[in-house]
Amino acid sequence: MSRSKLAGWILSGLLSAFLCLASASGKFTQWEGKAEMFGHLGWTSEVMFKVGIVEVAVAVLFLIPRTGFIAAILLSAYLGGATASHVRVGDPFIAPIIFAVIAWVALGLRDPRVFNIAFKAPTAESSTTSEPATPPTQS
Repeated sequence: MSRSKLAGWILSGLLSAFLCLASASGKFTQWEGKAEMFGHLGWTSEVMFKVGIVEVAVAVLFLIPRTGFIAAILLSAYLGGATASHVRVGDPFIAPIIFAVIAWVALGLRDPRVFNIAFKAPTAESSTTSEPATPPTQS
């Protein structure tokens, strides 16, 4: 395994561990101030429990090679919602953006095709994969 692939897997594992253990666990457990904190963001504890389930599911899917790409898209959407929630109430919002970037970098290190899709200039061949349609003829 190459160094970059190993780094991608380490980053993926750390990100998924953070999402499951640090972030989602707070949505599943009871603690003082939980209702006030989620209420400040405009969410109830019941809704945040469901959000925690989604967070864990996406974090697990991110670690499965066959589902990593779609999980990165779902994770970006999830973190976009977190960013929007924090922006709406005037809280700092950079953390979810950083985690989304880390997710894509980790996936790109695991699978270089991600970086090729994102950063490689399209070739003339790929932009003209099909011939232009000809108009129907009248009889």
